Amino acid sequence: MRISQPLALTTLAAAALAVAGCGSENDDAPAGHADHAVHSEHEHPADGGPAPAGIAEATDPTYPVGTEVTLTADHMPGMDGATATISGAFDTTAYAVSYTPTDGGDPVTNHKWVVQEELEGVGDEELAPGDTAVMTAGHMPGMQGAEATVDASTDETVYMVDIDSPEMTMTRHKWVVESEIQPK
Repeated sequence: MRISQPLALTTLAAAALAVAGCGSENDDAPAGHADHAVHSEHEHPADGGPAPAGIAEATDPTYPVGTEVTLTADHMPGMDGATATISGAFDTTAYAVSYTPTDGGDPVTNHKWVVQEELEGVGDEELAPGDTAVMTAGHMPGMQGAEATVDASTDETVYMVDIDSPEMTMTRHKWVVESEIQPK
């Protein structure tokens, strides 16, 4: 496993049942979440959709599809400590990126994660911190078509997860890396 910069554990959670907001407007935001700034207009869909074309399924993931796990990520409020079920496991490079949304929203810094297959025109070329690429990912409004600057990357196994907790219900949430997951 290669990590180009130290990985901070991050959180994944969302607003009520249908759609989860990534921003927080209170002082109770999880540690490290301030990097996202307040951008509550950036909401994750309740269903993240299928994995991008061309992504390789992991051949021997630590957490196979169907495994129930505990998330330690803090990408969104309510994610850290949530129970999730693995809905996909992939071998790819994941990037933490900064970008300005195409819909006029506030700049987003250190967004975790976008995978290699969600970047235009990079093929198999692994990007380094400071490199830029246009995103094809549609995890949040204003993301698709935005130019992203790579903050960090990792070659850990990358997972899609289904979350059903009092704070949120999401299927095929993209993405959580292996270091952000613990056995249930």
